Amino acid sequence: MGFPMTRLRRLRRKESLRRLVRETTLTVDHLIMPLFAVEGKGVRSPIPSLSGQFHLSVDELVKEAEEIRSLDIPAILLFGVPDKKDSLGSGAYAKDGIVQKAVRTIKEEVEDLLVITDVCLCAYTSHGHCGIVEEGGRDEFRIENDKTLELLSQVALSQAEAGSDMVAPSDMMDGRVGVIRKKLDEHGFSEIPILSYSAKVTSALYGPFREAAHSAPSFGDRSTYQLDPANSDEALREMRLDLEEGADILMVKPALPYLDLIYRAKQQFKVPLAAYCVSGEYAMVKAGARAGFLDEDRVKLELLTSIRRAGADMVITYFAKEVASLLKNKNDESHTHLKTVSHKK
Repeated sequence: MGFPMTRLRRLRRKESLRRLVRETTLTVDHLIMPLFAVEGKGVRSPIPSLSGQFHLSVDELVKEAEEIRSLDIPAILLFGVPDKKDSLGSGAYAKDGIVQKAVRTIKEEVEDLLVITDVCLCAYTSHGHCGIVEEGGRDEFRIENDKTLELLSQVALSQAEAGSDMVAPSDMMDGRVGVIRKKLDEHGFSEIPILSYSAKVTSALYGPFREAAHSAPSFGDRSTYQLDPANSDEALREMRLDLEEGADILMVKPALPYLDLIYRAKQQFKVPLAAYCVSGEYAMVKAGARAGFLDEDRVKLELLTSIRRAGADMVITYFAKEVASLLKNKNDESHTHLKTVSHKK
C-alpha cells in the first residue's frame, strides 16, 4: 500500500493557514532607520539621490525621531553631514560636532528611542577617505591604519559622552573594534555596545548615500580597506576578529547581494547580526516603482523578509518608516477581521 501524495499546497490555501506555518517574520522590532543630521535650524531638505529622505537640522531631527518612535521603530542610526572638513576629519570627534549636538538633543527630547551613531571619518575629511591619508599619497595613496585608530576611538568616545546608546564603526580599519572598546572602557563607558560593520564590501550600491553624506572620495577608491565582493571566507575572518576584539553585534553591508554572507555568519557565530539594506538597493526599488515596473509595497516587504530569512536579527533600512506603517496597517486589518468574525459567531 503506497503513501498518499504529499500536498504542500494544503497549507497555502488561506492566509490564516499561511500565517500559522510562516517560518520567517518581519516586524517593526527588526527595523533601524538611518537619518542625516546637518547644521542650521528648520532644515528639512530633500535628498535628490534618496527619494523621500531628508537632510535634517537638529530641531527637525527631534520631530523625525518622535515620529519614528510613534511607529514603534526601536532605533535610529545617525550620520552627520558637517559644514566644514579637514584632512583629519576633526568634526567627527568635536564636542560640538553635528552628531554630538544631535545625540544630546534627541536623548533629552525623545524617550525610549535607541540612538546608534556611525563611527567614521569619510564625511568629515577633505579627501573623503575613512582614515588618515599618508602625506604625499594621492596617485598611489595609502591609509595610515594605526594613526587612524586613535581618531576613530576619539569619535566613539565623543559620541558616548554625548549620550549615544551604541557606536557603529564603519571604517574597516584593522583593529578598530579593539581600540574603541578599550577607549570606551577606560572612560567609564563599558556598557556601550559596539555594532561593527564587520563585512562592509566595496560596493557600487553606496552611490546615493555618498551623495547624501557628501562623502565620496576625491581621489582613488576604498578597495584597499573595504572587502572584495568576491571573498566570502575573508568576510568571515573579519567577523571573527571583530568578535574577538569585543564587538557585540556584527553587520553585513550591503544586504541583498550578500545574503550568503548573512546566512553563513549567523550559522557560524550565533550572535546578534545586522544587515544594512543600503541606499542603492532603496533607490532601485523607488526608481522601479516610479516607472511602474514594481509594486513598491510588496517589493520592499519581500526584500526585507528575505534579509531576515537569511539570518539578520535587525535590518538598517531607509524603508523603515514606510514598512512600519505597512505592518501596522496589516495588523489593524487582521484585528478588524478577527473582531468581525467573532461578532458574527
